[in-house]
Amino acid sequence: MEKDKVYKVDLTPLSTSNYFKKGHRIRIEISSSNFPRFARNLNTGGNNYDEKESVIAHNNVHHSSKYTSQIKLPMISN
Repeated sequence: MEKDKVYKVDLTPLSTSNYFKKGHRIRIEISSSNFPRFARNLNTGGNNYDEKESVIAHNNVHHSSKYTSQIKLPMISN
């Protein structure tokens, strides 16, 4: 990816289930990694298994008329 360029990314969250009572809220966290659960990514574009240096990733979620964002949550009525 190129610095300062906006990319569309479609994410599929892990399967989970939760019961939300009236008044409950949700929080969405954006992260570049989930190490050690998944293989590390040092953001260099090189081979992650033998890299010694890393590059800090800066994540942004855009929400404007030009760059729209949305979160779809499936709901099941009880």
